[in-house]
Amino acid sequence: MWFWLLRWVLLGPVVRWFTRPRVVGLDRFPTAGPVVVAANHRAEIDSLVLSLVLPRQPRFLAKAEYYAGAGLRGRTERWLCSVTGQIPVDRAGGSAASASLAAAETLLRSGGVWAIYPEGTRSPDGRLHRGHTGVVRVARAVPDAVVLPVGLLGTEVVDPPSRGGGGRRWWRRGRVTVVIGAPVDVRNGEVRAATDALMRAIGELTDQRPLDRYVPRRAA
Repeated sequence: MWFWLLRWVLLGPVVRWFTRPRVVGLDRFPTAGPVVVAANHRAEIDSLVLSLVLPRQPRFLAKAEYYAGAGLRGRTERWLCSVTGQIPVDRAGGSAASASLAAAETLLRSGGVWAIYPEGTRSPDGRLHRGHTGVVRVARAVPDAVVLPVGLLGTEVVDPPSRGGGGRRWWRRGRVTVVIGAPVDVRNGEVRAATDALMRAIGELTDQRPLDRYVPRRAA
């Protein structure tokens, strides 16, 4: 209930005003059954945009920091992630990350929509980086899941990153395009090769060639 109230009444109209979203390929999105949405990640507003324009409720892997923040912003982020059913992930890796991927698998088995940024975090330079293999491993565990590459264009203009370590910058009004590509079959071959093929499919939607390196880890 909270998701749809946020989308249509509380938050969605604000996001729509700032982003003026245009969606290409919406007819490719299945009306039922498990779906993996694999998108590039240029701005923090990306998840809000996808939640606004996709026809079904997506659930994301949300970094664990969103559940542990302090102050008004921290409490707000924690509440939003909780009431919209996001999946916490410990980006330090190991067993904690494995538990998050297991939760994503459970979501897909129940016929839900799992949205993930294979790069692992927001791109610091706007380029498309190498994808992590977790998305393919989870998709292979649910063979009937449809894997859709998605390209986000223009969100970094609406929600530009802060520069020089300063505070957050306010949103600016812009034009965001969301391109939903044709499904990618990741069921066969080596996991790394299938992940690279998925990243190339995303890159074709954003007119980018994926880099052969991961996003550098940010300092805590």
